[in-house]
Amino acid sequence: MSKALIEAKFQFEGQTSVYHGKVRDVYSIGEDLLVMVASDRISAFDYILPKGIPFKGEVLNRIAERFLDATSDIVPNWKIATPDPSVTVGKKVEPFKVEMVIRGYCTGHAWREYKSGKRILCGIDMPEGMQEHDRFPEPIITPATKAEQGDHDEDISREEIIAKGIVSQEDYELLEKYTYELFERGTEIADAHDLILVDTKYEFGKSKEGEIVLIDEIHTPDSSRYFYKEGYEKRQANGEQQKQLSKEFVREWLIENDFQGLEGQTMPEIPESFVKMVSERYIELFEKVTGTKFVGDSSENPNARVQNNVDEFLKNYQAE
Repeated sequence: MSKALIEAKFQFEGQTSVYHGKVRDVYSIGEDLLVMVASDRISAFDYILPKGIPFKGEVLNRIAERFLDATSDIVPNWKIATPDPSVTVGKKVEPFKVEMVIRGYCTGHAWREYKSGKRILCGIDMPEGMQEHDRFPEPIITPATKAEQGDHDEDISREEIIAKGIVSQEDYELLEKYTYELFERGTEIADAHDLILVDTKYEFGKSKEGEIVLIDEIHTPDSSRYFYKEGYEKRQANGEQQKQLSKEFVREWLIENDFQGLEGQTMPEIPESFVKMVSERYIELFEKVTGTKFVGDSSENPNARVQNNVDEFLKNYQAE
């Protein structure tokens, strides 16, 4: 198996700053460019697991590339190029401080809130009588404030976002429109590959020219949840768990091993068998959601590969 890209401490020509996230590292180049490196780190419950997952960053980056290209007719996006399997270079814009989370099914966070007795999520009413993984009558948008590093994202309503001036009403209405349209497109593509797009999140920014732009990744297993379409109705009718393609199985494994990121809990030892299984699940999702065979880069030194590929791109880009 390929070596994992874990530490992503690069120095690129024209670099002005760097932000190290839980999974991605974002390098600012000059005034107008961002270099986003999708590492093989994996996080759950806001903690980074101690071992990387080979090919994970490549899977995320290549899925995001496909979906950014497949939705560019709906909303312009930040991507300029993908000079490396794990890297996207794009336009720097001012990000909105909310994540547009959209849910087609009562799953994950929505189900945990519902199960606790709540029937309103982010100001949106949820119907009575729902079971876990039931489909909502219509997709619901449940925004979250974008957390600073180390903090938890928090649910927030449309009304609060506008009232607090986090996003203007005019801009928010456009974000809603784009979110519904992107989710519809993602649902159609998933359906064509016998999958159900359950929920996902989108992030947007505004360019210097005032244009709203889709940023970051979309429809990847880190930002989205998928069910297998085949057998969904039968499993639902029998009260069985749905077969998922998402990062939820990582959270479930940690919960089984007594870790949810709570005070006093210790991260369990991560066996190599688990690392291999997670890598295989990410590759499976790539192949299912794209309908193509995954052939990963098998570099023995992924850090050197990234450095060289980005250096070459920036040299040519700046020469244009």
